[in-house]
Amino acid sequence: MELITYLSRVDLFKGLSEEELQQLNHITPLEVRPRGTVIASPYMEHKVLYIIKSGSVRLYKVTEDGKELTLDILGTGHLFGEITSFRSGVPLFAVTMEDSVICEMDSGQFRKAITEKPELALKYIEIVTARLQETEDMLEYMAYGSVRKRLLYLFNKLASKLNPSASNEDWIPISVQITHQELASMTGSIRETVTPILNQLADEGILRREGARKPYSIHRSRLQAALSESK
Repeated sequence: MELITYLSRVDLFKGLSEEELQQLNHITPLEVRPRGTVIASPYMEHKVLYIIKSGSVRLYKVTEDGKELTLDILGTGHLFGEITSFRSGVPLFAVTMEDSVICEMDSGQFRKAITEKPELALKYIEIVTARLQETEDMLEYMAYGSVRKRLLYLFNKLASKLNPSASNEDWIPISVQITHQELASMTGSIRETVTPILNQLADEGILRREGARKPYSIHRSRLQAALSESK
């Protein structure tokens, strides 16, 4: 029953009856994936659809010089998979940013679901279209922006995706604990470059955390102002 309740809150499945959700319940097994687990890559067979029940996932590609370039950050309730992300012509990876619970559906199950319920296909197209636009925006920042601008954009993305209910608060906590090295990898940079920029953002009152092993919080309005000004 817990999974059925959860599925009913996912945008793709809103409006389905309890009986229809019960059918999905049988074809969407839950998998617990520890932090740092690669869920999908160009070298793995992809499920057509992954739904994040809890936790967070980062989608990224690897550049020719071996750096990771983050393309999207996904949190609880978001979905991704072969259609949304892995048929763009760009070899993508998906890795958990924290211990996460993932629902999986293969291509045959998904085709059967949208054949029996065509409105699912329309909702899916809407989700894919929005995701592609977000990915293009993030790729532009990550590929062409300064490291400072990449970090600002990344923190803004993390806050909006992982803690959307706190959008009206001054300080928004980011639920995932991230090291300087991980931030460097996520922005295609190196730790020695990222660390002084993080210190500068803290001095400017944009970023804070209570201790070295604590999650970051961002001041949303200051961050967005800095993002619009940053070169």
